[in-house]
Amino acid sequence: MILKLAFRNALRQKRRSLFTVFTMVGGFVLGSVAISMTYGSFNNVIDSFTRTSTGHIQIHCAGYLDKPSIYKTIDDYSVIGEKIQHIKGVKSYAPRLVSAGLVSVGEKSNAAKIIGIDPNLEDETTLFSKRIENGRMFTEKPEHRAIIGKGLAKNLNAKIADTIVILSQAADGSIANDMYEIIGIYDSGNEMADRATIYLNLADAQDLFVLPNSVHEIVVVLSNFKITQKVLGEIESKLNNPKIDIQSWQVIAKSFYESMEAKKQGNYIMNLIIILIVAIGVFNTVLMSVLERTREYGLLKALGTRPWQIIKLVIYEIVLLSFTSVIIGSVISTAANYFLLIHGITYPISFNIGGIQMNKMIAEISVRSYLIPTIIVLVAAFLVSIIPALQAAKTEPAKSMHHL
Repeated sequence: MILKLAFRNALRQKRRSLFTVFTMVGGFVLGSVAISMTYGSFNNVIDSFTRTSTGHIQIHCAGYLDKPSIYKTIDDYSVIGEKIQHIKGVKSYAPRLVSAGLVSVGEKSNAAKIIGIDPNLEDETTLFSKRIENGRMFTEKPEHRAIIGKGLAKNLNAKIADTIVILSQAADGSIANDMYEIIGIYDSGNEMADRATIYLNLADAQDLFVLPNSVHEIVVVLSNFKITQKVLGEIESKLNNPKIDIQSWQVIAKSFYESMEAKKQGNYIMNLIIILIVAIGVFNTVLMSVLERTREYGLLKALGTRPWQIIKLVIYEIVLLSFTSVIIGSVISTAANYFLLIHGITYPISFNIGGIQMNKMIAEISVRSYLIPTIIVLVAAFLVSIIPALQAAKTEPAKSMHHL
């Protein structure tokens, strides 16, 4: 009976009900878009960083991460790759040989990280060739060529077809010294890395450092970085080898991960402000709707309606309106979030987070961007309806009947 009456009241006072619904719909859409943009933008940065640099999981020789050494290698990387590529969630893997040395072009020189990559596997894993800004990708066979980072090319005043000289130390104690023709300029999006990185064909790097059939790391990229911990456990179980160390990108790039978490914490404050705006808006609307109906509640009490029934009537009416608002808000939010997912919002000025350039905010459509606003609207509507409901229940019939 009370629920039916609440439903009729909502329909009877169309203008008031629409105003209440619009307030809650606005709050829902605002919250959904804010959450979608916040998580979408950060997840986009994380995805770009992991896919182009660290991967989601890395496999090393035990102790390599604590104290990197040219001698701590993985010799059976092909066997390991065969085992992990069949694990659900693993998209691809890429072996890398990693060392450091001095590189020079003409009279200019620079310290650099030297990375040997398998052209096919690296391209499949990190889409390497798509980030070559100028020049071309390695061929499958070693050709004594090099691809250098965009920042390094600028520091060395290097261009395509120039000769770059590498000076380092080989695993057998000899001097690793050779010349390579530059065939590509690489832009990973990570400015810090591109200032001091040079890439060689894996076979050329193994020959330079006298490490035949050996690599220092295996980079694993997953279909979704959110399943990293789950897949990491499956890889550990599958390999079951105490001589190797398997770590997630959160450990490999700890400073980047902590930077992302700190920025997310800052956005929680913004989301809290949005919640307060929604709650205040709903409270104001509900309170005004109750005050406008003093005569109505007084008449109900005069007819014998009990206070607790009036409280239920007010709460039921607001809950019905809030559910309607959630449905309408979900439809509008889906359209808005989809548009922002496709087009995003371009920043007037790009800025750097963890070495990754951010020039656009991208939305992410997820359960979170609907669940949180739904909880906010429903809980806020319920809580803020209690005070007006109690106010309505205290209405004195004799006094309220004088209201026009």
